[in-house]
Amino acid sequence: MPAPGRSMQAKGNNIAGNDHASTLPCGWQCPGRPRDFVLFLPPSAGVSRRPLNQFHMAQFKPFRGIRPLPEHAARVACRPYDVLNAAEARAEAGDNPHSFYHVIKPEIDFPDDQDAYAPAIYRKGKENFDQMKEQGIFRQDPQQCFYIYAQIMDGRTQYGIVGCASVDDYFNNVILKHELTRPDKEEDRKNHVRTSNLNYEPVFFAYPHREGIDRLVAEAVKADPEYDFEADDGIRHMFWVVSGQAATDRIAAEFKSIPHTYVADGHHRTAAAALVGKERREANENHTGQEEYNYFLAVLFPDNQLSIMDYNRVIRDLNGMSPAEFLERLGSRFAVEEMGAKAWRPSHLHEFSMYLDGKWYKLTANDGTFDDHDPIGVLDVTILSEQVLAPLLDIVDLRKDKRIDFVGGLRGLDELKKRVDSGEMKVAFALYPVSMEQLIAIADSGKIMPPKTTWFEPKLRSGLVLHALD
Repeated sequence: MPAPGRSMQAKGNNIAGNDHASTLPCGWQCPGRPRDFVLFLPPSAGVSRRPLNQFHMAQFKPFRGIRPLPEHAARVACRPYDVLNAAEARAEAGDNPHSFYHVIKPEIDFPDDQDAYAPAIYRKGKENFDQMKEQGIFRQDPQQCFYIYAQIMDGRTQYGIVGCASVDDYFNNVILKHELTRPDKEEDRKNHVRTSNLNYEPVFFAYPHREGIDRLVAEAVKADPEYDFEADDGIRHMFWVVSGQAATDRIAAEFKSIPHTYVADGHHRTAAAALVGKERREANENHTGQEEYNYFLAVLFPDNQLSIMDYNRVIRDLNGMSPAEFLERLGSRFAVEEMGAKAWRPSHLHEFSMYLDGKWYKLTANDGTFDDHDPIGVLDVTILSEQVLAPLLDIVDLRKDKRIDFVGGLRGLDELKKRVDSGEMKVAFALYPVSMEQLIAIADSGKIMPPKTTWFEPKLRSGLVLHALD
């Protein structure tokens, strides 16, 4: 696919994919899975993959996007709501009244002690968006469109197609999930949708790559992009409009051959959008199935263009052990090798990097500490939890225990060292990233990944396009 663009030159355009080869907490929900499938997955995944969905194929449709005029796109666009807190969002928004943080995190317009889940918060988000629309910052496209959204990071480009996924596909398990959702977080996102009658932010899906879709995208990006800007973090964002019934029909038809799509990032937004759609249909006596509330905003990326980064752990104490005692106990479960003061990163599965007492160590899991025939048991996050965190450090609930924190791989090994050297944390672990193959294997098998397993970069920018439910 040719490197697109006009105002900036891409560093590269590598389409290659990533080659990285429990008891559920109370109150969390696990999406149901149909049980009438036999499972068949690649041997490397450790389970059998269910055959192609014989009853439903993915529905993906164009829509009349509501989006900023090109001259406003860069100032409107912001990071997703869930990657930063209110104070950080307030600082990033600064004195920019058109930052989309005022819509997706409207608590930044209230005092610090304001309840972030009060009805006034959701009303303020809607008020802020309505004001921007009245000011001419946003407009709605006059016809149904798909959109191509490209992101360039470190010379690697990923091309997503923006459209509307089906509420039915969510409940029929055409859309597969790999994480649990919490009802309180779902309710927060549902309240935004209910109040605004909009999907403010897209969800991030993956699909099994298809050459036919690649060709359609390559053709679309020959045109000049509607938006082309580099964000403060150095990631370039490009956006094309695909209009005209013949063009949109071709894209929609290609997705009808895809049996499953996969939630990569945004499980709570996905659940919220689908549940509000279900509410709307139940409240509409004249429901036909064609209403816009039957669909929600999504960006679909081919699986071979996506990369998952490491999601690392830092621990506050050694559970009463000295560093020497801790190393000794690790030696019964791992081959432990001191690597010195220079940061060292794992190079393959079942290999861990540990920073302790000013030194880096290589830990290689011993045979018998993992299960290669279980798609969850084979994960390095599972090995670390079952062999170190729970038995040695007494950390069982990763979501609630205050002695553990998580560091996304984009922040690098230096962040792990910094937090240990500062005295805030006692030990840090860097993990080899989960692969897209593993994620898909787990979703296909109906299983759920442990908490804080996947970190996708680059993140989608919010505010580039919205979907109206009417």
